[in-house]
Amino acid sequence: MTVTLNVEAASRTHQGLVRKRNEDSHTHGQWLYVVADGLGGHVAGDIASSTVTNSLAAYDRPVQAKDLASLLGRAINEANEALRRKIRADPKLAGMGTTLVALLWSGGEAVVANVGDSRAYLIRHHGSRDNTMLQISEDHTYEHLVANAGNVPNLGEKLTRFLDGRNDGRSPDLTPLQLRPGDRVLLCSDGLSSYVPHKQIQTTLASDKSPGEVADQLIDLAVDQGGHDNVTVIVLDATQR
Repeated sequence: MTVTLNVEAASRTHQGLVRKRNEDSHTHGQWLYVVADGLGGHVAGDIASSTVTNSLAAYDRPVQAKDLASLLGRAINEANEALRRKIRADPKLAGMGTTLVALLWSGGEAVVANVGDSRAYLIRHHGSRDNTMLQISEDHTYEHLVANAGNVPNLGEKLTRFLDGRNDGRSPDLTPLQLRPGDRVLLCSDGLSSYVPHKQIQTTLASDKSPGEVADQLIDLAVDQGGHDNVTVIVLDATQR
């Protein structure tokens, strides 16, 4: 029997306590949810992230489940092209870039896309004893590509893939996800995952509180850890219609 789902979501962002501006950007629609993290230390990370999220927002529309992956992949390619056009129009922006994590859903199916180290997590049956948290996305960092990268200062955490308007190696990972009633998905920038311990994220996400309450708690946790980075979260709950 086919189960028709609703998705309830809440999004929050915070500049943090250290950065001079918020270079994260996000879009929270009905079908599409996106977190983009402009690259710190690069030119105009805030422009890069907002360019990508603004481009992707046009794809917040119903789509057949079989077309989710192709549509989301095309949308991200167009967002990268939007970066290219912006850099061409203003060469001072050359070097800007952003990470990305996104979810597009239809019926009981979803696709998660990621480029860089912004993350997607899943908890099944949140609010129950069966609340193991799974990381859906894989960080695109040297840690996963180079043997003993951890022995080289700062190499392991450096990004191997991000969106910056160029074509080479900028394609996203696309991960299909079958949504079930009781699922909770978290999309976040590394301002959360790099500073808040995994167990704390899991415990907070596994509660029976609303997406808005959980999103507030996650932001508070990141700030309580020192607020060293911008932090953005989107919490999505799948419920049976």
